[in-house]
Amino acid sequence: MRKLLEGRIALVTGASRGIGGAIARDLAAAGARVVVNYRAQRTAAEAVVAAIAAAGGAAESLPFDVADAEQVDSAVRTLVERLGKIDVLVNNAGVSADALILRTRDDDWNRVLDVNLKGVFNCTRAVARSMMRARTGRIINISSVVAVSGNIGQASYAAAKAGVIGFTKATARELAGRGITANVIAPGLIATDMTDAMNPAARDTVLALVPLGRLGQPEEVAAAVTFLAGAGGAYITGQVIHINGGLYV
Repeated sequence: MRKLLEGRIALVTGASRGIGGAIARDLAAAGARVVVNYRAQRTAAEAVVAAIAAAGGAAESLPFDVADAEQVDSAVRTLVERLGKIDVLVNNAGVSADALILRTRDDDWNRVLDVNLKGVFNCTRAVARSMMRARTGRIINISSVVAVSGNIGQASYAAAKAGVIGFTKATARELAGRGITANVIAPGLIATDMTDAMNPAARDTVLALVPLGRLGQPEEVAAAVTFLAGAGGAYITGQVIHINGGLYV
């Protein structure tokens, strides 16, 4: 039986752990050959590749910093030359530097915007070239619930993730004529290293606001990505899918 994404090439940025790792594993389980991007977490990225291989899937790791346009262009160009195409791009790489506005340092603000927003632009621009030639492609950008709700101490992160939504809507309109879709997934409180590192009291306070009464799982975000990458997502573009247990409606 042919798998949903058999024959597709998927590039997932920031895929060495957490939501990105879950996305890579789910896309591979659906039949895609997955390129697991990382910047510094080589061991973790190779563990994701090994897990995919152990499950019968196909994957490889590829290091580059999404915030560095030259690195992105070089990596994507080499990848397309070797594999022939990129069918699915998942812009997942992200960083945070939480602080109140008056305590936010310029360097932290710039790094958060460079990775979370400029990185999405860099990767989309690089991959769009081959997708436009092929007249098909799926771009799926990972934003956050704070992009629409805001959050104290996360001005830089919220600004970057809100920018991802606006960028995606513009991308969807710009590339639709070439058969390329672009959508956003905005997760809420998901069980990852980031939530594990939260102050327990702060995490419990937010969790109490989630109508479904629990943390989301990375696999639940990954399932939505795989849906958008497959046949079911063919007529969906420019949309924001919220996966937050009702935290923001």
